[in-house]
Amino acid sequence: MDPVVFGDYPSSMRSLVGKRLPKFTKEESAFIKGSFDFIGLNYYTAFYAENLPISNISHPSSLTDSLATSRSDRNGVLIGPQAGSTWLHVYPKGIRKLLLYTKKKYNDPVIYITENGVSEVNNEGKLTLKQQLNDTMRIDYYRSHLSFLRLAMAEGVKVKGYFAWSFLDDFEWNSGYTVRFGIIYIDYKNGLKRIPKLSARWFKNFLEKKKA
Repeated sequence: MDPVVFGDYPSSMRSLVGKRLPKFTKEESAFIKGSFDFIGLNYYTAFYAENLPISNISHPSSLTDSLATSRSDRNGVLIGPQAGSTWLHVYPKGIRKLLLYTKKKYNDPVIYITENGVSEVNNEGKLTLKQQLNDTMRIDYYRSHLSFLRLAMAEGVKVKGYFAWSFLDDFEWNSGYTVRFGIIYIDYKNGLKRIPKLSARWFKNFLEKKKA
């Protein structure tokens, strides 16, 4: 985000990426600097980072430019419980850390959480509909993440909006329909009927309490 905040990429990035990174003219730099209304952040999970020596990189690319590898465990211990997606491990503290970092690094911008949510395996045919709608794990996920978001706001982070991912079950990239992110259950075999999960009812109560 350095270009839209400061007008250029960080020097560390320029030294690592070299000619593969575009250069800005003075006019272009001045044009893009501060050219945003808000910063949108997606947060689902967090990873441990491990040093990747440049001597171990044979073909530099966007996947190796950070000189780090990421993983979900440290010494065999996962950073958090695994969700329905293999890459997603529940780590609520991370959203506060990300927000505080963004506040400090990028001059205290206005922030919107544009995506935050958790998946479960699509157990259609293996569990009853009642069991599939009882997504207490998702409620715990949202409650804990919103709690840490609130802590960040109490520490001065300018969060102006929050969007849960997702309103309903959908087609998820290369996972397709094998996982469900929604607070609304979609019955794929019966005309795409929409049925509120327990998490949808929890959100309704949460928002009504906030209005009161």
